[in-house]
Amino acid sequence: MGGEAGARPARRLAMPTSGDTLLRMACATGKSDEVPRPAPRVLGVDDWAWRRGHRHGTALVGLERNVVVDLLQDRQAETLATWLRQHPGVEVVARDRAGAYADRIRHGAPAARQVADRWSLLRNLGDAVQSLADRHGAAARRATRHVVSGQAKIATATPDPSPAPRPLSRAEQVSQASLLRRQARYEEVAKLHDEGMSLRRIAGLLGAERKTVRSWLRLGHAPLWRKPKRIGMLNAHMPFLERRWTMGCHNAAQLWRELVALGFSDRPTTVRAWATGRRQVSKSASAGSARLVWQLPARRGLARLLMADTHALGETERAFVMQLLTDAPDLAKAVAAAKNHRRVLRRDGGEGHEAALATAERTSLAGFVSGLRRDADAGQAALDLPWTTSPVEGQINRLKMIKRTMYGRAGFVLLRARVLHAA
Repeated sequence: MGGEAGARPARRLAMPTSGDTLLRMACATGKSDEVPRPAPRVLGVDDWAWRRGHRHGTALVGLERNVVVDLLQDRQAETLATWLRQHPGVEVVARDRAGAYADRIRHGAPAARQVADRWSLLRNLGDAVQSLADRHGAAARRATRHVVSGQAKIATATPDPSPAPRPLSRAEQVSQASLLRRQARYEEVAKLHDEGMSLRRIAGLLGAERKTVRSWLRLGHAPLWRKPKRIGMLNAHMPFLERRWTMGCHNAAQLWRELVALGFSDRPTTVRAWATGRRQVSKSASAGSARLVWQLPARRGLARLLMADTHALGETERAFVMQLLTDAPDLAKAVAAAKNHRRVLRRDGGEGHEAALATAERTSLAGFVSGLRRDADAGQAALDLPWTTSPVEGQINRLKMIKRTMYGRAGFVLLRARVLHAA
């Protein structure tokens, strides 16, 4: 509890004291090292934000008991190495894929086995696929035109006249103006790049990050910043829903009961929301509104489509992915290797870790594989051992809650005392 929150029950227990006194006592306890905590056998390490983007600390959690062992005031690698040298006995260290942590763990606890977090490995794999998809933007646009032309052939021959366009809302006007500014800036970047200027020089002139300039040039246009559409649980049952809707069953509760019999496990509200949207689409079509045209998803959405299981995609998305992979065979090989590697990381079977890396190394994912090989022992340990940094993330969430209840009084000594004593 906080100072005042602790002072109130203290008065009821006939031990009147002030909140400031309790805080001073907690700080004195946090500073004292009279009762040193033994080092855990399995340690989880991750950083936490004292002030995001400016100041960070390091949380050390004993994974066998899921308790906070200690808090470090910064995330410098040398601080962690010093703590490990002062607390011998650590046999396993679970961490993310930060290279500085890996190096200092080897210095502070050379006998400890390091375990990379499997979520971080999966995230790195997704980023690699996204970067690969960015380099096939032309093929993706050709596949989009192929899908749209197929939709046009299926559509009715004589569309109804389109209604007057809806005036843009205030938010849409701001978004459109922002897009125009970004496009003008992109055109300036492209012009300077065509003149032979380096990316670093362009970034300095425009006041942008070099990575931002490089990603804009790869895209071929200013970023749209569209929120990607989520692949919901209904996608696998969409053909059944469309068939029943066409047959005249527009009752959401009845549709949900039929889906449950087919193995659907989500709530009735999901089907009800789909039915509501379907009715609105039907009304718009009967009123003569323009037909919807499938659009190329944004960067992360494109990578999500490529890595999604085929049965989880709708008919249009499935046709798009098949056309894209047919048009770009090197991308198809890389996506197949990435899916195989994902199965290995998820422990869903497939070949071994080394075999999966060897398969991916023969594709366009060779750069990603070379980074994994530099940390190969920790990656293999992530598959052999059950330890991850997930409990550390949970303790960091609790730490943030404690910090926010201190209303500006959260000095490091007091925060450390409260977290350790609560643990």
